[in-house]
Amino acid sequence: MGARILIVEDEEPLTLLLRYNLEAEGYDVDTSARGDEADTLLREKTPDLVVLDWMLPGLSGIELCRRLRTRPETRTLPIIMLTARGEESERIRGLATGADDYIVKPFSVPELIARVRALLRRASPERVSRSGREVELGPTEYRLLEFLMERPGRVFSREQLLDGVWGSEVYIDERTVDVHVGRLRKAVNRGREPDPIRTVRGAGYALDDRYGRTA
Repeated sequence: MGARILIVEDEEPLTLLLRYNLEAEGYDVDTSARGDEADTLLREKTPDLVVLDWMLPGLSGIELCRRLRTRPETRTLPIIMLTARGEESERIRGLATGADDYIVKPFSVPELIARVRALLRRASPERVSRSGREVELGPTEYRLLEFLMERPGRVFSREQLLDGVWGSEVYIDERTVDVHVGRLRKAVNRGREPDPIRTVRGAGYALDDRYGRTA
């Protein structure tokens, strides 16, 4: 059985198009045209990934995303947000609310499928802990931490992180890296704990080499 995907989209032609193509790829697909209805569905059964429109009747996609991130059972659920809002500030807002990826309409179906595949590949993170405290990470933050831990001390540009974490077949804005690094830092650091992630001005990011694979 393939991964189960929930499409939350009120444009019926787009829903049908996505459902047809995702099912052709072997995924099990459920759909909902309302944000409040999707909220109920997600309380009853958690899918493997959600494709979520920003503008929805009943409850906006951005609010639904925020709610999902506050619940333990959906805190790390992979979410791809669809929207007609292409401004950088809106993309950053969507990612900061908790979306793992962001696609601006109109988009190509092969691009969305590539992003679904990439996100599902990252969607089963192992347990992460720091100082005996469990750290809850979404799939993208986990892969980002894993990538940095494999090469402690090395400085990676945003472009290198995009290729290493998201994959070269998917186009993602470089500002996306900054948002996910911020989310990773928020999850990993508590109180006065030292930040293991270094920002190298004009160059990118690195994991302090004192941490490596044992952080």
